[in-house]
Order: sequence, then C-alpha cells, then structure tokens
Amino acid sequence: MKLGLHLPDFTWPGGPPTLGQDLGRVAAAAEDAGFARLSVMDHVWQIGNIGPPEHEMLEAYTTLGYLAASTSRIELLAWVTAVVYREPGLLAKAVTTLDVLSGGRAWLGIGAAWYEAEARGLGLPFPPTAERFERLEEALQICLQMWSDDEAPYAGRYYRLERTRPDAGRVGDHPAGTVRRARRPGRSRVLKRA
Repeated sequence: MKLGLHLPDFTWPGGPPTLGQDLGRVAAAAEDAGFARLSVMDHVWQIGNIGPPEHEMLEAYTTLGYLAASTSRIELLAWVTAVVYREPGLLAKAVTTLDVLSGGRAWLGIGAAWYEAEARGLGLPFPPTAERFERLEEALQICLQMWSDDEAPYAGRYYRLERTRPDAGRVGDHPAGTVRRARRPGRSRVLKRA
C-alpha cells in the first residue's frame, strides 16, 4: 500500500513570512517518513469546509515546483486540477515541466471544477456543468496527444491547438515511459507515466 499526504491548508502559525520554510520541512518530513505522494489543492481561495476564503491558499503548480526542489523521491500532484482554470496546452506544458524538473515525479489529477465563487471572484471562466465535463474530456485528449509522438493540430469544440507537442520533453520521456490513464468515473482523472 502507498500512502500520500495532502496539504489542503497553508494558514500556518508563522504565516506567510515562514510559509516557504515550513512547507519545505513538511515535504522533507513526508518523504523521510516514506509517503509515496504529496498533493496540494488546485484552489485559489480556501474551501469552506477547511477555512474561510481569506485563509492562505498557494497556487498549485508554483507550489509543486517548490516541493519538487525541496524533495527527491516523493511523487507530486495537484488534487484536483480544475480544467477551466488553465488552457489545456499550457496545463500539459506545466505538468511536463514539473515532471522533467522533478525527475519523473509529476502526476496530473484533473477534474471538471466545482467552486464557482472562487472562479468568478478571480475572473476565471466557469461554464455550466455539462460544458465543464466536455472541456475535461477535450483537455484529456490534448494532454494525451501532447505526451505522444503526434504533433498534429487539435481541433475540438472548445480548444484549438496548431501544434500539440511540448518542446521541453514529454511525460514518459523517462525509462518505461508510456502514459496510462486511471479514472474515477464522473469525477476526475489521473494521468501518469507507467
């Protein structure tokens, strides 16, 4: 069995002045304790069951980059990336960059998004539920295509890319590098190199 540590809250005793050091210590301790994965939420405001929206909330992929530099073995992911918060081509590039710089430790957890107040609060798109799920499917198609040898354009209902291959390496450029897909039906998906 593999265990993971999820960090849903960044409102810690030292506040923002010590947050980086505290986060690095937590990540190192999790890795030293044998945790297999370390995850953060892809929210821009704190969610209500954990704290008020005003509590500290770090941007997920910037935080994962910091965690990658603070660790050497633990796998990293945003649980769960909101599909409408980033364009899929740029999201695939961010996850690829994290994977390359971390030595193959990045995962992509992605879902349809649900927290309308934070999206609207920061001017992020938040289409109706059915459209968010359609965008999720297209984003998965784009990611998988970008992590393959297929450089063809992508033309979906919501997204159009002229060239789909990232230039800084692909997820799976490490040994035994194929991409597998795991699914939690109706909720989210996780992509990882096999």
